Amino acid sequence: MGVLIGGCGAPTARVDGARTAGDAFERALASGDGTSACGLLAPETLGQLEQDERKSCAVAIAAQGLPRAGAVRAIEVYGRQALLRLDGETLFLSQFAAGWKIVAAGCTPQRERPYKCALKGG
Repeated sequence: MGVLIGGCGAPTARVDGARTAGDAFERALASGDGTSACGLLAPETLGQLEQDERKSCAVAIAAQGLPRAGAVRAIEVYGRQALLRLDGETLFLSQFAAGWKIVAAGCTPQRERPYKCALKGG
C-alpha cells in the first residue's frame, strides 16, 4: 500500500517532522513510556488529560486504551497542522516552537462527522 504524503505543497522537513513526532509517540506508548508520550502532547491536550483523570499525564495516558498503531499509511500537512493515518490509529498534530506535538490521538473517522478521538485537548 502506498503512502500519501503532502498537502498544500508542504515542505519535506514539515512532513518529516510530523512523521517523526507521530512515530516517537507510538513507540513511547508501545513501550509503556508514559513520560516520553506525554512530552509529545500539545499543552492543551496534556492539561485536559490531567484535568479529566486527576492524575499525572504519565499515569493517566496508560489508562486511555489508545490503540497500538501499525505502519504509516498517509501523512497530510497543511501549514502548521498535520494528520497521520496509521494502521489502526489516526493522530492529529500541530507544530509549536518546540516542534510537532500530538493534539489528538485514538481518532476514528465517523460517517459525515468529525473524527472521534479518545485523547484530545479542550
